[in-house]
Amino acid sequence: MRSSMLRSVKSAIARSSSAAGAQIQRRGYSVHSGPERKVAVLGAAGGIGQPLALLMKLNPLVSHLSLYDIAATPGVAADVSHINTRSEVKGYAGEENIREALEGADVVIIPAGVPRKPGMTRDDLFNINAGIVKSLCTAIAKYCPHALVNMISNPVNSTVPIASEVFKKAGTYDEKRLFGVTTLDVVRAKTFYAGKAKAPVAEVNVPVVGGHAGITILPLFSQATPQANLSAEDITALTKRTQDGGTEVVEAKAGKGSATLSMAYAGALFADACLKGLNGVPDVVECSFVQSNVTELPFFASKVRLGKNGVEEVLGLGSLSDYEKEGLEKLKPELKASIEKGIKFANAN
Repeated sequence: MRSSMLRSVKSAIARSSSAAGAQIQRRGYSVHSGPERKVAVLGAAGGIGQPLALLMKLNPLVSHLSLYDIAATPGVAADVSHINTRSEVKGYAGEENIREALEGADVVIIPAGVPRKPGMTRDDLFNINAGIVKSLCTAIAKYCPHALVNMISNPVNSTVPIASEVFKKAGTYDEKRLFGVTTLDVVRAKTFYAGKAKAPVAEVNVPVVGGHAGITILPLFSQATPQANLSAEDITALTKRTQDGGTEVVEAKAGKGSATLSMAYAGALFADACLKGLNGVPDVVECSFVQSNVTELPFFASKVRLGKNGVEEVLGLGSLSDYEKEGLEKLKPELKASIEKGIKFANAN
């Protein structure tokens, strides 16, 4: 019964992105194991970290799964380690064990930090999470400077610039290896669009660009596939719902949590894409918040082609509708301020 359920979970994840065989292999979970790959999850005992640990344990590309948090990680690791999949699982608790947790990591995923509660903005999280991210990135620079770093901790618009500054000071910064995970925005945009367009969600693709908070999230529904003849009112409503998706979950949970499960799913999808790229799978393309020349801003989310060195190519925005062009100009000042806030924090502390 349990093995059947496990197969069903893997099958469901593998079908998540596209009905076409090539797109399933490129955008869903992989179905074949590959080289030895160590993935470290920092913040593995938290609301995102635990389901993310579960999903990474199900990924056959992972040979070693390292789970780290300030406390409670050995229990999470023991639980996850009983799952009969490829990877060996080890749990590490406390700063004195972070070196062992990180050494040899190919991909480091950072969901560490406090979750958003009702009434809180991502900026409210900044003072706590910024310090956590800075500390963790200092350790990454020491113990696994060549790992691909997947930043989930909010506010991503600021934590990615913080990480870049930490790595620059350490002399280890490689812009190809630092990613802000914006996959949840894409997952939401696909889900909401599919419902409105009455299209099979597995066949839907929607690029999402900009940043990862409020109006900085810009879904490009004009480029959505399959194309649907939606009204301007529908597009406006879909855009706003995608932008406010996190708040929708926070309010629905009424103080009991934030978007932990969907974020873990999105984080696992993006980590899988990074692993495929490292393993040489061709044409792996995902949206991510990275160092960019697509706009005048130093960091920006857009489609990114992943490869053996991380970012192989940052892709352009393509053709935008007038509504999207307007949204792009509106988001730039807010995103610029968030980026500058992160850089200022990293250099002042």
